[in-house]
Amino acid sequence: MNEQQAGRLEDALDAGPAACGWAEDQRWTLARVTVLIDRLFQVSYTLRGTSYLLHRLGWSPQVPPAPGGRTGRGGHRHLDQGDLAERGKTARDQEAWICFEDEAGQSLRPPKARTWSRRGCTPVITVTGKGSGRVSIAGLLCLRPGHRTRLIYRMRRYRGRRGEKGFREADHARLLDAAHQQLGGPIVLIWDNLMTHRDAPMRRLIDSRPWPAVFYLPSYAPELNPAEGVCSHLKRSLGNLAPATLDQLAALIRTRLRRMQRRSSLQDAFFTHAGLVIARACDEPWPFKFCRGCLKSCPSRGWSAGWDGVRC
Repeated sequence: MNEQQAGRLEDALDAGPAACGWAEDQRWTLARVTVLIDRLFQVSYTLRGTSYLLHRLGWSPQVPPAPGGRTGRGGHRHLDQGDLAERGKTARDQEAWICFEDEAGQSLRPPKARTWSRRGCTPVITVTGKGSGRVSIAGLLCLRPGHRTRLIYRMRRYRGRRGEKGFREADHARLLDAAHQQLGGPIVLIWDNLMTHRDAPMRRLIDSRPWPAVFYLPSYAPELNPAEGVCSHLKRSLGNLAPATLDQLAALIRTRLRRMQRRSSLQDAFFTHAGLVIARACDEPWPFKFCRGCLKSCPSRGWSAGWDGVRC
C-alpha cells in the first residue's frame, strides 16, 4: 500500500464506521477494516496483515479501563463453609426446571468497548442527547437434565414519564407464568435478594402458585448466578452502540437476546462459568453438579452430584 492509499484509508477510518456503512455501532475491528480495504482498493488482507498495517499507520487497539472492584463473597461465612440453601424442596424430587433470574437495564448511552484508534488518542463516541429513558430486561436461564437449556426474557421500555417504573412484582409474576407455560413443569426459582423479590406482594404472588419453589442467593455473590452471564454478554455486544431512539435500542437488544436463545451451547457456557457443570453423559439420575473450586471447604474442586436446594 503506497502513501496515497494509506492517506485515503486513514481519512475513511477517521470518518468513522457509520460513514463507511456500519451504522449499528461506532467500533473499528480488524474484520471491518479488512472489509474496508477490500472496498477501497480491491486488495485482500488477512486479519494479521491488517493489524500490521494499522500499527504502521500509528493506530492501536484502545481498551476501556476495567470497572472498579466489586464486593466479593470471600468474607461471607456461609459461602466460605460451602453452606447454600441446605434445606428445602429439591428439583430432583419434583422433576422441575432450575431457573436463575437476573435483571439488567440499558440507556441510550452505550457501554465502552474495545476499538482501534490513533495511538495516544482517546476514541470519542457520539451518542444522541434527545430525551431520556432506558430498556429494562428480566431473564430466566432454565436448566433441566435431558432437555435443552432455555432462555426466557421480558422487556420493558422506560421513557422517563411520571409513574413509570422498572420491573415490579406483577411483571415478575407474569414472567414466571410465561416460563411455567413454556417449560411445562414446576420451577425451582433462584434469584438475588432484591427488595422486589422479597417483599410481601411478591411473596403473596408466589404463594398463590403451587408450582414454584424459591431460593435466594447470598448477598454480594453475583458470580453464583449464571443469568449474570447473559446480562454481561448482552452488555458487551452493545459496546459503542449508537442508537438514535429508544425503539432502536429495544430492537437491537431483542435481536441479541434472540441470538442467545438459539445458541444452547452459549447458555450452557453461562452455567459452566458460574460453576454448574452439566454432565450429560452420566449414570447419575440427576446428571449435573455444582463445581466451586474457590470455596475453602471444597479442596477437591467439586460439589456433590445432585441438587438438594444448593447443597455442598
